[in-house]
Amino acid sequence: MQTAAIIKPRAQETRMLMKLGVYTAVLHDKPLPEALRIIKDLGLSSAEINSGGFVPEPHLPGNLLDSETARQEYLGQFEAAGVELTALNCNGNPLDPNPGRGRKHAADILRSIEIAAALGVKRVVTMSGTPGTEAGATKPAWNVLPWDSAYLDVRDYQWNEVAIPFWKTVQERAAHFDVKVALEMHPGNVVYNPATLERLVTETRATHIGAEMDPSHLFWQGIEPIEAVDHLGSLVFNAAAKDTRINSVARINGVLDDVGFTRPEAGATGTIELGGGYVLSTWPKSSSWDFVAVGRGHDVHWWSGFLNALERIDPDMAVNIEHEDAELGQVEGLASAAQVLLAASEARA
Repeated sequence: MQTAAIIKPRAQETRMLMKLGVYTAVLHDKPLPEALRIIKDLGLSSAEINSGGFVPEPHLPGNLLDSETARQEYLGQFEAAGVELTALNCNGNPLDPNPGRGRKHAADILRSIEIAAALGVKRVVTMSGTPGTEAGATKPAWNVLPWDSAYLDVRDYQWNEVAIPFWKTVQERAAHFDVKVALEMHPGNVVYNPATLERLVTETRATHIGAEMDPSHLFWQGIEPIEAVDHLGSLVFNAAAKDTRINSVARINGVLDDVGFTRPEAGATGTIELGGGYVLSTWPKSSSWDFVAVGRGHDVHWWSGFLNALERIDPDMAVNIEHEDAELGQVEGLASAAQVLLAASEARA
């Protein structure tokens, strides 16, 4: 789809107290100037750029810490496009016991904080990570419901021996550079809901670690994101715009359903490498739930309430679309999400 064919919302008439934009990973096949033009043509004003972790960073030059000239030239591309760089995104698993991934992702986060500060960007989005079950483990393990004390042992190791020490280091670095680190509450990580986020903040005595409020991961856990925003309050630093559709099969299998996931061939066309020899699993054809574009799981009214809740915390907060709807094309999905998000912004009380 050509961006010229997009029906543009009335961006100039929209109440745009908040910064609405796009996480540009979906546009990694395009040069940065073209990606920024697409964002602007959608009536949006914010960009979140990948800076390491699971996926490459083609929209972030490697010399930004070396040269003020390089930084100014880079930021000049955003200024020319009329789009603000509001966050870096470094989603990965910094606690992975596989050194080929864990160490790299941990270093990526620490470096992203420094790059953000050098660019004058105040937010780095990432994930908390998942350790192994014990010292010497080789693969990460998500430990959720410790009904058996063996799982309590795993939880104690993962938090006390791995997660808390690492995130104390991140807090120290983030405070030094005055950059807020926003954790996506993503199942599969030690921080996956408000309670685990609050635990990490408390245990690390954090002033610069909080939440990236991505409602999509909360919906399928049965969490009401607007109530979660109100509960966390000032711990919400940044937000994503991604929706979730709960499918009818969830009435039978629930939402913790591993049926149908398969392993794609490494190196094959379309396979997404995640580092350390791992790849993104193929999603089930008959899934309990799916990530969908904004508005395809929850309507404009819900998204308007979500924006209102975020605005109560920080009217200047960025809300960036993350497009992972497999049923819609690249720009088609962004356009669909942008239209709903802008309508939700206009509808706010």
